[in-house]
Amino acid sequence: MISMQTTYGQKLSRKEKKIVKTIEKNNQEAIQFLEKVVNINSGTMNHKGVKEVAFEFKKKFDEINFQTNWIDMSQVNRSGHLFAEKKGKKGKRILLIGHFDTVFEEDSPFQKFKKINDTLAYAPGGNDMKGGDVIMLYALKALADNNLLKDAQIIVAYTGDEESTGKPLTISRKDLIEAGKRSDVALGFETATGYDNAAIARRGSSGWKLEVTGKRAHSSGVFNERVGAGAIFEVSRILNEFYNKVRGEQYLTFNPGIILGGTKVSFESVLSKGDAFGKSNVVAQTAVVKGGLRFISEEQKENARKKMKEIVANNLPKTSAKITFVDSYPAMFPKEGNKKLLEKLSQVSIDLNQGPVHPYDPSKRGAADVSFVAQYVNCLDGLGAMGRGAHTPNETVNLKTFEALTKRAALLIYRLINE
Repeated sequence: MISMQTTYGQKLSRKEKKIVKTIEKNNQEAIQFLEKVVNINSGTMNHKGVKEVAFEFKKKFDEINFQTNWIDMSQVNRSGHLFAEKKGKKGKRILLIGHFDTVFEEDSPFQKFKKINDTLAYAPGGNDMKGGDVIMLYALKALADNNLLKDAQIIVAYTGDEESTGKPLTISRKDLIEAGKRSDVALGFETATGYDNAAIARRGSSGWKLEVTGKRAHSSGVFNERVGAGAIFEVSRILNEFYNKVRGEQYLTFNPGIILGGTKVSFESVLSKGDAFGKSNVVAQTAVVKGGLRFISEEQKENARKKMKEIVANNLPKTSAKITFVDSYPAMFPKEGNKKLLEKLSQVSIDLNQGPVHPYDPSKRGAADVSFVAQYVNCLDGLGAMGRGAHTPNETVNLKTFEALTKRAALLIYRLINE
């Protein structure tokens, strides 16, 4: 556990020490605000709840003189995004990224913030990622309270649909991408994995759907020239060859999440659920698989897709198959500028007596909104709250680390806007 002492190494300037003191003074208020916004359900499809959380943050940003803007996303069946901005020309132009939505919809039994002890609290979405959202806010508040944001260019982008992005992405991520193009640096406040790690790379994600047809017939004729193999044998062949011929590259993974096959199949792609009917004495006519693909670069994604298409095209007798892909999140490649940002964060952490920070293995993290701007700016992610069990009914947020992580974020931002 990092010491919560208030004396630090000689490398902190007088102004930086004032920032640290302000964060210590505001920490209890920050945790109370976290509890308040966690207790507002903001599952992705609870549009009203997402907007309610956004407007709690809007009031806070208005208080520290940011220009706030609610961006309605009803056209893609999502709530919307909250952006807050200060305009200036000093130092690096910074984009801070968070999201308000959680995986816990209104019908979830897991709804409320509840302290376990002085260190931990159960919190639906507190770890992923309302804790990071609050750290962003209170890091900026500490700078504003000390009049240290004068002439700085900072854009804060809170999306309302990170857990299930609105489609098309050309609409739901348009404002975020435009903000990235107006920035030099993007800092993502997704869940922290510890004091000693941050993400300079994140894998992208893509959906895929495999649809297979065979010839319906009595099972006594399966394998003969007239009937062929049937849809279920064909879908099994394809998945087996995916496993044997596409698997193996570092950072490349693909997962078939649901499969249905039989004489008749009804599949609701948006909800990823359906029904199947078949009999053991009837050759299956239809099979459907829906899955995901994770990759570290566009090149790796395209190479994997090419291999998958080739496998799908090599059909068993009397069967046919097609595979379609849907882009979701691009990859955030570990470019040199990201590594330099990590070095700056590490120095801040050392100066705060929190120890050095190293790059986190991207194979251990999912996709995130920061990837949408990765081609335009240098990026760093994983600056948010610590905790465990994200996306589960046992999700926790670590309250003891909250203050230290806010200090680290604030000093990194301060140093960047003064370069």
